[in-house]
Amino acid sequence: MLTDRLNLPDLAERALAAAGRRNLTIVTAESCTAGKLSALLSEAPGAGEHLHGSFVTYTKANKVEALGVDAGLLNAKGAVCREVAVAMAEGALHRSPADVAVAITGVAGPDPDEDGNPVGLVCIAVARNGFSPLPIERKYGEIGRENVQEHAMADALAELIRSLEAD
Repeated sequence: MLTDRLNLPDLAERALAAAGRRNLTIVTAESCTAGKLSALLSEAPGAGEHLHGSFVTYTKANKVEALGVDAGLLNAKGAVCREVAVAMAEGALHRSPADVAVAITGVAGPDPDEDGNPVGLVCIAVARNGFSPLPIERKYGEIGRENVQEHAMADALAELIRSLEAD
């Protein structure tokens, strides 16, 4: 487990502190992390004031229904790409009262996904009212399901902090 090395609780605390300094609120949209990012944020100081919750959209059908991700995009690109991460973040932002949304979609393993995406491929996006979405793609490799999820959460929190601290 990489939690100690990645210090996920510290990153979550920093994200909520940054949200607090800006008086902003956060929502997550998660696929391969299945709500773990939201749960992590919920344990940090300030969660009661700055975390609205999470959309856990594990399937393509739920991404369409819950977040409004375009089915054509999912059919053309698959569920793991920057465009879908952005669509998830924007969908969460539009479907909640939050000011900032962070989305994670990826393949944690142990097998490639239905679209043939390899284990360890993760796409993350942050959407914030008044700012262009910030998508990133990571290729962690076959480092184990839990490690992929932890790396994805660490990178998502880093991008979230970056967005919250942007002017």
